[in-house]
Amino acid sequence: MLSRHSRMRKGEDFAAAIKRGRRAGRPTLVLHLRVSGEETPLVGFVVSRAVGGAVVRNKVKRRLRHLIRDRLDRLPRGSLLVIRANPPAASARFEDLAAELDAALDRLLRRRESATDGPR
Repeated sequence: MLSRHSRMRKGEDFAAAIKRGRRAGRPTLVLHLRVSGEETPLVGFVVSRAVGGAVVRNKVKRRLRHLIRDRLDRLPRGSLLVIRANPPAASARFEDLAAELDAALDRLLRRRESATDGPR
């Protein structure tokens, strides 16, 4: 599981990542990333009732926590990452959810690198 120290818990952190961060969307997931400061990366999850009942929502959150644990080292220091699950996440296989997460995360990190490189 994802360690307690890496879990986003403050509403201000969620708001900062969603309102002022970059976004990458996939059919099952939407990721919001904001990088500021030098703290350890924090990851938060948003799984609404549209995804399903409580049992389904908790299952999706557990899967996402497990998947992001192995990908934390890819996040820059000071990252605030919010992962929002869309309704198709409820019926997605674990491997498909992992592929969607990798694709969205790669897209966000590539955008960030190209934005920091600037024009040549």
